Amino acid sequence: MNTIMVGVVMSIESKKLYTCPIDFTINLISGKWSMWILWILQDAPLRFGEIKKRIPGITEKMLIQQLRKFEDYNIINRKIYSQVPPKVEYSLTEHGKSLKPIMSLIEQWGNEHLSIQKILE
Repeated sequence: MNTIMVGVVMSIESKKLYTCPIDFTINLISGKWSMWILWILQDAPLRFGEIKKRIPGITEKMLIQQLRKFEDYNIINRKIYSQVPPKVEYSLTEHGKSLKPIMSLIEQWGNEHLSIQKILE
């Protein structure tokens, strides 16, 4: 779990203390797969296999790493059902849902600027 002090967040994986909110946020949502995972979890809880199917090219190892990171930061919840075979679902926590406006703005910006690809080709 991350240690949180006033204005300071310590990352578990790197043992880095973040004092800059922009640095912290970019570290949290950066990476090839991070936003994809958050995006597909915003509508409904999903099982590991369902998440993997919706993100072409992601490896199991990378998906596991990203899900653990988000769980450590209380962005997603991992719910384990006691049944056979075991069932595990991932969903956004309230903390994770607070990222929805950011994701929507990124989508909106992308839609508005998608045409720049044609210029760069």
